[in-house]
Amino acid sequence: MSHSQLKHIETVISQMTRFDRPADAVLSAYFRENVKLGSNDRHLIAETAFGCLRRLIQFRALIAPEKATPRRLAMVALMRLQKLNIKEMADCTSAGEREWLGGIKGKTLEDSLSVAAELPEWVIERLAEKDPKDVLALGLGLMEAAPLDLRVNTMKMKRDEAIDRLRADGMPCEPTPYSPIGIRLQGKPALAKYELFKSGAIEVQDEGSQLLGLITGARRGEMVVDFCAGAGGKTLLLGAQMASSGRLYAFDVSEKRLANLKPRLARSGLSNVHPQLLAHENDSKVKRLAGKADRVLVDAPCSGLGTLRRNPDLKFRQSPESVAELNVKQTAILASAARLVKVGGRLVYATCSLLPQENRDIVEAFLAAHPDFSLLPMDEALAEQKIPLEIGDYLQLKPHLHNSDGFFAAVLVRKAH
Repeated sequence: MSHSQLKHIETVISQMTRFDRPADAVLSAYFRENVKLGSNDRHLIAETAFGCLRRLIQFRALIAPEKATPRRLAMVALMRLQKLNIKEMADCTSAGEREWLGGIKGKTLEDSLSVAAELPEWVIERLAEKDPKDVLALGLGLMEAAPLDLRVNTMKMKRDEAIDRLRADGMPCEPTPYSPIGIRLQGKPALAKYELFKSGAIEVQDEGSQLLGLITGARRGEMVVDFCAGAGGKTLLLGAQMASSGRLYAFDVSEKRLANLKPRLARSGLSNVHPQLLAHENDSKVKRLAGKADRVLVDAPCSGLGTLRRNPDLKFRQSPESVAELNVKQTAILASAARLVKVGGRLVYATCSLLPQENRDIVEAFLAAHPDFSLLPMDEALAEQKIPLEIGDYLQLKPHLHNSDGFFAAVLVRKAH
């Protein structure tokens, strides 16, 4: 371990732990500023910094919160995560630091559920899990690194064919257990210049996210709305489900996110997608489609606490106050999107959160206020798509149970008045 490697890791951890912007944005900006870093150094910096964020509560407890400087966090991460011994860090540490590391080496964690599960107290208080064993199992699952999942663009290729191609090109992979159009790669190969990716035959998309699109049940010739389209991963899935027929609207309030959809849309070969920038959820573009949509998918803005495997900084960037603000937005967006659904049509409400306040509570309040909608049991929606998963009335995926991000979804159907 060199002086410069440790310094890079320390600097990145310092910037990430300000929690003033997403950790992946910090890392991307740092690599743009340090273009001479080789791929091995980049990998070491990224893995160590993100690993440190995944275990930040634990590492701060080990060091003592007031003494947990970015440099000390970096050294502990190298020792605990990269399994470097003190001797291997001799070239980049002082005698005093090595002595300090020796004291940390055999230290055990305090007996606290928050520390063991690596979740803030306020998150634990709000989880549906009340048994400490269940909280711990969930927390341990969220500490693991997420696998790299792909979705096959069924307009261009069958899944078996894509798997054969990937394996032939030296990328070991397997079918995802639930999504019939998903592939799980071993490792994290670079895909940007890979032919199947460039041609739009495969897209990067977590299996849980694929399930949200699939249960929307879009069909050929329908009118479908992706109400919070973002960069369009689920939009592209819906378009392929529709075999590029009918009309598919991709709504979002962010011009930047919709701009990110354009190159993906070009690769996909879809011609039925209509991206639309909204000023807010009650934009006149929404009102024009009132009562006309067969399917509406609402992947609502949320705390993202189900994605801690990928975005471990979110547990520090969110708070009870920010979740309460999001609840107001979620309620308003779902009510607005519901106006688009025709009688007999389907409304899917989804988040990547684990908190009932953002999930079931929002849906139950919506159903109480909208008697013309009823809940379709999730098991029915999954069976309809031949997805081998029995989960009850709602979809709630969890990393330790399903090896997926923590997605939630409910399917609502509009009845005749």
